[in-house]
Amino acid sequence: MIPGGGQPNMQQLLQQAQKMQQDLQRAQEELAQTEVDGQAGGGLVKATVTGSGELRALRIDPKAVDPEDTETLADLIIAAVQAANENAQTLQQQKLGPLAQGLGGSGIPGLPF
Repeated sequence: MIPGGGQPNMQQLLQQAQKMQQDLQRAQEELAQTEVDGQAGGGLVKATVTGSGELRALRIDPKAVDPEDTETLADLIIAAVQAANENAQTLQQQKLGPLAQGLGGSGIPGLPF
């Protein structure tokens, strides 16, 4: 009979899990520092968010400001922020996707993730 029943070395599994956790934390920190933009109205309104989704900047071209039509400006702002957040989600998938997959079935053998 094979000692340990042919099971993976528990110490090795724990080291792999710890490394993946560190890689994930590092990627999350990078996302928090990385900024992505979104725009609406052909660039009249631009929003900048971090890769983790925090709104950092909002730029409004004076041409977009019409005191008689603040509703359109509000719509442009919402659209720009949504576009920036979509770009942030894409960035999250690029940075965290491979790490999250590593925690799944193809990651650490023997762990039921």
